[in-house]
Order: sequence, then structure tokens, then C-alpha cells
Amino acid sequence: MNVLAEVELPELPNHYRGKVRDNYDLPDGRRIIVASDRLSAFDRALAVIPDKGRVLTQTARFWFENTKDICPNHVLDYPDPNVVIGKRLDILPVEVVVRGYLAGTTGTSLLTLYRQGKRTMYGLNLPDGMRDNQALPQPVITPTSKAFDGGHDEPLSEKEIVEGGLLTQAQWDVVSGYALALFDRGQTLAAKNGLILVDTKYEFGVDESGTIILADEIHTPDSSRYWMADSYQSRFEAGEKPESFDKDFVRNWVAERCDPYKDDIPTIPGDLVEATARVYRDAYNKITGKVIDPISADVDIHARLRSNLEPYYSKG
Repeated sequence: MNVLAEVELPELPNHYRGKVRDNYDLPDGRRIIVASDRLSAFDRALAVIPDKGRVLTQTARFWFENTKDICPNHVLDYPDPNVVIGKRLDILPVEVVVRGYLAGTTGTSLLTLYRQGKRTMYGLNLPDGMRDNQALPQPVITPTSKAFDGGHDEPLSEKEIVEGGLLTQAQWDVVSGYALALFDRGQTLAAKNGLILVDTKYEFGVDESGTIILADEIHTPDSSRYWMADSYQSRFEAGEKPESFDKDFVRNWVAERCDPYKDDIPTIPGDLVEATARVYRDAYNKITGKVIDPISADVDIHARLRSNLEPYYSKG
């Protein structure tokens, strides 16, 4: 398999290696973000998926370019299919999740909390009698504290955000306004390609002047939930799970065979890896309406990366 598993660019300064992305901070305030093909789950890297980094970078590029009239974003350039050059920001301590449906599986999702009997959450009031995966009357923001220290995200209300000093009222007004407008644009464009944008998360940061800027990624298969529009209604009426981009083959396979937080990860079959790669490529094709073909076997991804990033190398 032709993959970008490790990024070795010693000529670039201030390297930080995340679970999936490798970051390099340049002295002039720019950040080089390289999306590898690593697949992370259970707080560890499980596998390397062909095309994953390229697909996520190019999907986010599609959305950044189609939402730049709504709010500023961190993108400065795309020197390589796996790379974005962004403006370095101070990330705000609130992760903004926008939801259009009563869905989700995490401990902070509306559906999980609703099943627990809660009707007031995130400063919202939901009625009794709602069903799994039902559309909400209108999209809502369900913010959580951003756990920089590796801890768990915690649900927040607007009042808690402002009174707790996480954001000023003025900052929250801007962030929430941007988030709802971005989600509306996302749902509109997704619908044109036969998809429902169910929920998504946004990260915002501030630059040196205090301007709020959209960071990280936007509306990718990793940051968002999509359902297939043509089958949603019939499945909902039948009480069935909506059809979605199921890219959790590797995650589910590992979880069935070991405790992924404690045990060694067993060797993952190649067919599962390739099936996951196909899902990512298919997601890009459906989300953007464009085609992304499998990476050619004769492409040296790392050599291409080194060549395209050479202009950024330190000359000292």
C-alpha cells in the first residue's frame, strides 16, 4: 500500500507530532500542517489508511473555499495535496458542535443525554417524545470545553461559557453566529449532492489582533456526520439506523478482539484497510461532487512532500 505513515522533515523548525497530523511552526507566524495517513482511535494510532490524509485535506479545502465569505479561516496556501499552510492561532478553549438531529453516540451527544432522561441541556429545552435520529426544530449549538490536557470534554451552556470566562459575550456572539452560518451553508451544499449534514464540530482561534478565525478542518468525514438523503426518511420511519459513511471498520475490528486501551493491537487485515480507504475516497466524491482517484503506486509521497515544502526549509 502506498501511504504516508511518517513525516520526516528535519529542515523544518518547531515540529509537533499529533496522532494524525505533523505540525511545523515557522518563525513568521505560519504553521505547516501535514496530514498523514495514520488512523487514530482509542488515543493511539491503529493503522495507516491509503489516501486518508489527502482526502481530509482536500475535503476541508473544498469547504474552506466555499465558506470564506462567511468567516475568515486560517488557510494561506496548499503547497501539497496533504498540506495546508495556515496562520498560527491561539485556539479558543471551547469546541463548537452544531447539531441538526437528535443523534450521536458520545457521552456529550444530545441523543445520549436525551436517552438518559434529560430534556434541558446546553441551555436548551427539548420536548418529550422525540425519536432517535429525528430532525431538530432548528440546528442548535452544543459547545463543550476543549480538553487540552487530554481530559474529557464537558458540556457547556452559553451562560457557563461567558460567566466562566472561557469567552467574552462578544466572542461568543461571533463564534456562535459563524458556526450556525457555516452549518447552514454545509447543509445546503450537502443536500445538492444527496447528503444530509447531521452534525459537525468547529474550532476557532484568535490571531495577534484578536480576530476570530476558523481553524483546523471543516465538514470532513472525521469532523462531521453525514447521512444519505434518499434513504433517510424510510429508514427513520422504520426505526432503522440512517445510511452513512461507515469508516469504522478498523476501529470495530480492533474493539472486538482486544482492549484497545491496554492490549497490543493485533495485525489488521489489508482488506479492512483498503475498505476504509474506499470509504474516505467515496466520501470525498459525494461531498464535493468531484472525483479523487486512488494514489498511484509509483508516486513517492514523501519525496513529493519534501520537494513541495522545500521553499519553506530553513536556510540558516
